[in-house]
Amino acid sequence: MGGEALSSDLVIRWGADRDLYNAYGPTEMTVMVSASAALQPGAAVTIGGPIRGVTAMVLDRRLRPVPVGVVGELYVAGPAMARGYHNRSSLTADRFVANPFSSIGARMYRTGDMVRWLAPAAQGRLSDLELEYVGRGDFQVKIRGFRIELGEVDAALTAHPSVDFAVTMGRPAPSGATVLAAYVVAAAGGAADPEELTAFAARALPSHMVPSVVTVLDEIPLTVNGKLDRGALPAPEFVSTAFRAPSTPVEEIVAGTISEVLGLPRVGLDDNFFDLGGNSLIATRVAARLGSVLGVTVPVRLLFESPTVAALAVRVERDSGSARAVLAPRPRPDRIPLSLAQQRMWFLNRFDPESAVNNIPVVVRLSGALDVAALRAAIRDVLERHESLRTIYPESSDGPSQVIVPAAWVVPDLVPVEVSVDDLSDRVAELVVAGFDVAAEVPVRVALLRETGVEPAECPESTGVEPAECPESTTSEHVLAIVVHHISADGFSMGPLTRDVMAAYVARARGEVPVWSPLAVQYADFALWQREVLGDESDPSSLVARQLGYWRGALSGLPAQLDLPSDRSRPAVRTHAGARVDIPISELTRAALSDWAAQHNASLFMAVHAGLTVLLSRLSGTSDIAVGTPVAGRGEAELDDLVGMFVNTLVLRTSVEGAESSTELLARVRESDLGAFGHTEVPFERVVEALNPERSMSRHPSSR
Repeated sequence: MGGEALSSDLVIRWGADRDLYNAYGPTEMTVMVSASAALQPGAAVTIGGPIRGVTAMVLDRRLRPVPVGVVGELYVAGPAMARGYHNRSSLTADRFVANPFSSIGARMYRTGDMVRWLAPAAQGRLSDLELEYVGRGDFQVKIRGFRIELGEVDAALTAHPSVDFAVTMGRPAPSGATVLAAYVVAAAGGAADPEELTAFAARALPSHMVPSVVTVLDEIPLTVNGKLDRGALPAPEFVSTAFRAPSTPVEEIVAGTISEVLGLPRVGLDDNFFDLGGNSLIATRVAARLGSVLGVTVPVRLLFESPTVAALAVRVERDSGSARAVLAPRPRPDRIPLSLAQQRMWFLNRFDPESAVNNIPVVVRLSGALDVAALRAAIRDVLERHESLRTIYPESSDGPSQVIVPAAWVVPDLVPVEVSVDDLSDRVAELVVAGFDVAAEVPVRVALLRETGVEPAECPESTGVEPAECPESTTSEHVLAIVVHHISADGFSMGPLTRDVMAAYVARARGEVPVWSPLAVQYADFALWQREVLGDESDPSSLVARQLGYWRGALSGLPAQLDLPSDRSRPAVRTHAGARVDIPISELTRAALSDWAAQHNASLFMAVHAGLTVLLSRLSGTSDIAVGTPVAGRGEAELDDLVGMFVNTLVLRTSVEGAESSTELLARVRESDLGAFGHTEVPFERVVEALNPERSMSRHPSSR
């Protein structure tokens, strides 16, 4: 069989008394990639393993291999792969991409199909792995911030005995939001009940993957080629539910803020923040934005105690704190101070300017014809837009300060550097690990690397010229590397930074000036505002004094170190060498954990924190556990698109009692986390200074 995805029902009907093989292959691979062994009715339907001469890779969005059983996109390579699409250079660059696992600069084809490796049977060999087709990558939708593989929903529905066929699509609801709409065909002689199917799916899937509506069809609409005709599927009929619109000004502000932060078109009075996709970290942003709009201090605890719009609006009016200054552009003094987080970064840099531990890189591969002059102009546009990317932090008798210089002083030449494919990784590493002297130079480094030995790119179709005539576009593969010191940016900043570079490049390549919404504030405005909001530590009523008082109490007597079993001794000086281990958790486990947390008015973050605390307690043999967690520090909407150092670290401390139940532990973790999330304005560095713990070069202070 080949052409359309093979269903388990078809295997049952056709494979009982004959050998049925499932072949897979896109035309671009001329033409078959894999083939299954003879399929057995009732067993998993696979597309087999790659045939001889074909390499198959299942990768995530960062082109990293995914573990067995985890869904990823299928990439294939081999001598039968086509060179590209005739006269369609942009599509060729999108689908035929560089193979990061090739030592000779070979390419691979991005199929757009979502698959997963299935583990071999007991005693099976690794080479016995087979691929299971899940669905098209372009058959994905984003619901409440989650990207969903629609094939996973289809599989859950077809597992019900009354369903012969199922297909799921993203459809607009009456509110305008995209929701999941499923279409099913009942099994022969049976009847499918939409409500029963919805409940069945809810037991196997997390809430954001459960269809909002299920439509029962008499038959599957097909194209003339015998494939599913998605365009012929009828519009789903949504059952109207009571929607209560906000009526008071505060209710409208609360609903609007939640809607904005979660990216939803409409939020009603009875909608629950956590049911809509909110979590602990997003709650801190909502609280900060409500406080900014209403001119008051809104404790994050209110969202957990009153998660619906109606209840939260009442609590905000009744239990909010005093007013705080509005974040807006401020008059610039002769000497602009550093923010409190920047101060710590500055001292660390003065201690060891050659260290790269606080360097933040973003590396982007650019495939296809590249207009280097346009990219150079785009980089200058971004430097003009973000003052933090053109700021020096010199020292004086009054201490360090921010000195903002014109973009023309620091814009890079961006002359492409020829690099072989084999040397590319080493060259990027050199750029990333080189230190900065933040007191003498703008701590931003930009380089453009051009891969040698790569076929010339085609000029954009609209130019009508040959590749050799394309100005500054003689290769199809470039790598843009940008490295920024932590004093000028944080990890979250890499999103706005990359987005602005790409937007500016597209405009400049068209001969236009980039048009973007002006930034509400610059980082210097934030630094001045932060000091105004925090106040003076000598004033007991100031925000900084109150929050430091909380942290002194919360972390008093904290053990200096958490000793975990290890296979080697802790080095005398931290090397920052480490690794990341990904452990897949099934959707069923995640859904059960979320439901358990929701039953106790907690978040998934809190439930996972409770589990981690128990694990660390058992491994260390101690009951006093502290872990650190980062928070974005961008509660105010004005900071969303700004490059700067805002991230903060919170210490979450929990005492584990051996005789308590998991529910009791979750309750105490919830209280501890809410207390910490309610005191995020004081930077971690200042908390460490106030606590003055036992210092060691071998570990991080206050958290492990």
